[in-house]
Amino acid sequence: MRTGRYGVYLAGALLLAALPLQANEVISVKRITMDLAAEIAGAAVKDCREKGYQVSAVVVDRNGNTQMAMRDTLASRFTLQIAEEKANLVIMSGIPSGQFRGSRQDIRQELNHIDGIVVMDGGLPVQAAGTNIAAIGVSGAPGGDIDAECAARGIAAVQDRLDFIE
Repeated sequence: MRTGRYGVYLAGALLLAALPLQANEVISVKRITMDLAAEIAGAAVKDCREKGYQVSAVVVDRNGNTQMAMRDTLASRFTLQIAEEKANLVIMSGIPSGQFRGSRQDIRQELNHIDGIVVMDGGLPVQAAGTNIAAIGVSGAPGGDIDAECAARGIAAVQDRLDFIE
């Protein structure tokens, strides 16, 4: 009887399922919740609004999936995309987008051609107990430095809780 390639796959899966798992073969990861992401994004947008700027803030999880996106009333719709792409650069690099931009001028143009990221100031990592659990990107203020300040205020709004997450 001929089993075909799917039979081989099934046999391999059954063999692997029969093997006992070792303690180091399963990992636990910290993930940001929607509620915490909403607080961070909301605080960032509010901080920029108080400075007179209409912005968008996007929080992505540790895998670069959008967890929360907020666009202030008069912010351009394009600020959502730019904010997300700033946050994705942070996920890719593990460092603030402005720091990456400053240290990698040699490949900046090439990176700006990768779908889903943009090399601009305004993205910051969100850390819990020293681990990057997410990133925030802000866009719409007249300068990435101001976007980064608003992003930092968003994180600062919940920093006391992030510091004590185990």
